[in-house]
Amino acid sequence: MFRTKRLLVAGVTAVLMAGLGACGGGDGTAATAADTHGSVTGQAQPSPETVSGFRDTVRHLNRKTVADTRAHLVRKCTAATERVRHTSRSGSGTHRTTRVWYTTEHYQSCRKVQQGTERYRRVVRPERWCVSLDDVNGVKAQDDVWYQVSRATYDQAQAADQHTRIEFTPTASGC
Repeated sequence: MFRTKRLLVAGVTAVLMAGLGACGGGDGTAATAADTHGSVTGQAQPSPETVSGFRDTVRHLNRKTVADTRAHLVRKCTAATERVRHTSRSGSGTHRTTRVWYTTEHYQSCRKVQQGTERYRRVVRPERWCVSLDDVNGVKAQDDVWYQVSRATYDQAQAADQHTRIEFTPTASGC
């Protein structure tokens, strides 16, 4: 009975993993049929390879933070004691004796407790530098594709004239 239940759970798990894998949880290495025929998606698959195209637009998104509160934790220690049992054995055979005595050892018991709240700045959006390309990798139908890039690449793209062919390695796709 347990074996059939275990097999049933394993089968359901395998079907679930296959279904979730088909929903787009891939690593972006396999292109779909629509992407290989040059459809306009607006989003390119993330890849570590270089991309090229005509410079369209550049965008800089500043880091966005908000004021927030969190618990202020302080370390609170109290004196504590522990009763420790000691044993000593002597003799051998039928004359073996065991002596037992107890001592009290003192130590500090510390833990973190909440003591009020504190204000801090929470980062909602990290700083990003983005470049939009037309005719990505020579595919004329792929226009206005955004890529996140490093600061140095962003500076180079910003200095370039509009509709100039540029080539770079993106850090992520989309913006």
